[in-house]
Amino acid sequence: MPSSSGVERARALLRRVPLVDGHNDLPWALREFGDGTGEDVYTTAAKIDLTERHPSLHTDLVKMREGGLGMQFWSVWIPGRLAGDGAVTAVLEQIELVHELAGRYSDHLGIATTAAEAEEVFRSGRVASLLGAEGGHSINSSLGVLRALRRLGVRYMTLTHNDNTPWADSATDQPEHGGLTEFGRDVVREMNRIGMLVDLSHVAPSTMHAALDTSVKPVIFSHSSCRQVADHPRNVPDDVLVKLKANGGVAMITFVPSFVSPRFAEWDAALRDAMTAAGANHADMGERKTFGEEWMVDHPAPTATLDDVVAHVEHAREVVGIDHIGVGGDYDGVQALPQGLEDVSTYPNLFGALLDKGWSEDDCAKLAGANVLRVLRDAD
Repeated sequence: MPSSSGVERARALLRRVPLVDGHNDLPWALREFGDGTGEDVYTTAAKIDLTERHPSLHTDLVKMREGGLGMQFWSVWIPGRLAGDGAVTAVLEQIELVHELAGRYSDHLGIATTAAEAEEVFRSGRVASLLGAEGGHSINSSLGVLRALRRLGVRYMTLTHNDNTPWADSATDQPEHGGLTEFGRDVVREMNRIGMLVDLSHVAPSTMHAALDTSVKPVIFSHSSCRQVADHPRNVPDDVLVKLKANGGVAMITFVPSFVSPRFAEWDAALRDAMTAAGANHADMGERKTFGEEWMVDHPAPTATLDDVVAHVEHAREVVGIDHIGVGGDYDGVQALPQGLEDVSTYPNLFGALLDKGWSEDDCAKLAGANVLRVLRDAD
């Protein structure tokens, strides 16, 4: 854990410079509070006062203030089981939920659709709220829907989630397309044209390379870590990191235990094998949660730590350079986080640890948000 002086220096830094987190799943997590009667997510969310501390959530306004969060890309994720028109409907509902939350908590949150707007909201003392669509299945293979999402303020789209789309291969599915189909390349070109960031988290290495070969704009990984440090298919190989530097993009290091801890990655691979043997689908988040809770009785999960995350940040800096890294915690998108990074109040622990290790405040400011704001500004 960082020293108390390191944490205090980090808190002071994050009051001056914006901390931009690439990925937070609170919008979907709020659905989990439903009463089972089929009430809509807006009714459910209205029952939850985010100005109070919620132990069952990684994210609320109290923790956000404590953590020094300045700008957040809220994930408007939808499950892979939703397809076709149902996927489009669900992503629109998620977008509307973020807008409703920003309206309800307007003293704390402000919608931003550009880098300049995000900086203006940050200067007002509020958290700038940006939108990121997680999973290309949400556009139902329609460039028109893609353009509509951009018009509604969505600033990035993750090309896949855990399953392939008809036009892109996922890191956690069987490859079908050799990365991207020609339509998949058209999606990347259109995202470049309309100013939507191409997000390569969740995609297969072949898709990463194909997208980097196609994109004329910097891309991002909104929540991924380094394959060289922890051998998980969701992480980024070093050859892709090298290519990312030439592209000008940003890899936003995530805190997900199975992505950052080598021991946890091995445990997750064993869980995946057990699920496959039982006929269950590891890529389905619901199935994984249900199966995993029983499986963990005899196979307890190892512990990930802040030091594991620091190892990824430092490896990424070494390979791709200080101008091409950021953070994307994936809070409220996983059941547990590393020790020292348990919820969004703990960001100062990460930056305090880096300051203790001799990182300059300028380098920490780039990691915190300056790098991804540069990429966003380039796309505006």
